[in-house]
Amino acid sequence: MRFPISLYSSITSFLLKNLLKGQKRSPLVLMLELTHRCNLNCAGCDRIRLHAKEQSADLSFDQCIEAVLETDAPVVTITGGEPLLYQELKPLLSDLLLMKRHVYLCTNGLLAESFIDEGKPHPRLTLNFHLDGMEETHDRIVGKKGTFKTAVGALKKAKERGFRVSTNTSVYNNTDIRELEKLFELLKKSNVDGILISPAFSYESVDDNIFLSVEGIQKKFKEMDGFLNRFPLMSSPIYLDFLLGKRKMHCTPWGNPTRNPLGWKSPCYLITDAYYSSFEEMMEKTPWDRYEAGKDPRCTNCMVHSGYEATATRNAFSNVRDLFRLVAWNMKKT
Repeated sequence: MRFPISLYSSITSFLLKNLLKGQKRSPLVLMLELTHRCNLNCAGCDRIRLHAKEQSADLSFDQCIEAVLETDAPVVTITGGEPLLYQELKPLLSDLLLMKRHVYLCTNGLLAESFIDEGKPHPRLTLNFHLDGMEETHDRIVGKKGTFKTAVGALKKAKERGFRVSTNTSVYNNTDIRELEKLFELLKKSNVDGILISPAFSYESVDDNIFLSVEGIQKKFKEMDGFLNRFPLMSSPIYLDFLLGKRKMHCTPWGNPTRNPLGWKSPCYLITDAYYSSFEEMMEKTPWDRYEAGKDPRCTNCMVHSGYEATATRNAFSNVRDLFRLVAWNMKKT
């Protein structure tokens, strides 16, 4: 099973509850960006570029809990920067799990071994490791030799200790799909619980010609279509249809709201036009129709999972065929 039944139950009850309340927009995942500090300088990341000159303070423990309560989202993705640099991470995780949240802790893996040694597995906690290729490619992308070996070693140790483990891979213009196939073979042999794959977002602050157009994305994923079903993908078949050009979807920019040290980021995890002091203010003042329809030029080549997996989930609850397809996909062994 790709995802625990408890996750589906939490999301279903959350959607039904907000449907009965008449709420049109209810986020499923809170992106909790604890810190902008990082121990790497990845080629496709805008955070280190945006915050290198003036480093903002980390979110406080109370700000984190307040953000979770404001959105009431059933899933919390803890990200950064590198979240394992956050001083109060362990008590924060403990409280989030007591609050019955499903937590995905994202990491580049460099500090993960000590966390695994000292921590305890939990059925609602998943460690998510960033891996963008095999050793040479990944180390080049993140800007530090030895990162791949360290991350894979920590990943395997986490599985041995009983943690749920997933990975996150971004696809770029120069991504070698055969290399990704080798990476996914390695991850499958390591018994990871899920592999998330998504085209990278073309950040304005990143000048390098490393990002894909819509046509390029569709071409890459059509080339991968023959082998992806062999692996425990977290990317849903509905989302993959979108990446393959088999269906059209509008973005759900509010599906994954971001709270970071500067405030509530608007309009989405990938684009920053404003920061607001509260979730409610962000939801009220952001012109959602503009971004849902992809009218902003920065949305032109965006097919990133954070905007479209929420759409796939929402659509499934109004389309019986898609709903059964998701259920069958989740139950299928790979």
